[in-house]
Amino acid sequence: MPASGVSAAAIAARLSALGLPARLEEHDRSWSVEAEVPESLPAESWREVLETVAEADRFGLLATSLNGRTLWAAVRKAVPTTGDVGGPGHQR
Repeated sequence: MPASGVSAAAIAARLSALGLPARLEEHDRSWSVEAEVPESLPAESWREVLETVAEADRFGLLATSLNGRTLWAAVRKAVPTTGDVGGPGHQR
């Protein structure tokens, strides 16, 4: 597993250890971690949760009245150092 995957898996494991079972998913350019946050999460646990997701490149909290609260984090995969880095239409 590449370093980005290891980092995302570590975030997922830490969230699970804090009582937030996390889902890990691989995408084309990143890894994502999601966990449902119960209303009953103690205030003192939030600091540890935020320190955990701060290890990611991006993170946030999606809160809706229908689906509750979902914490998410994204870890970017490494950018290739050679080849067609910019994709179609990229000028070198």
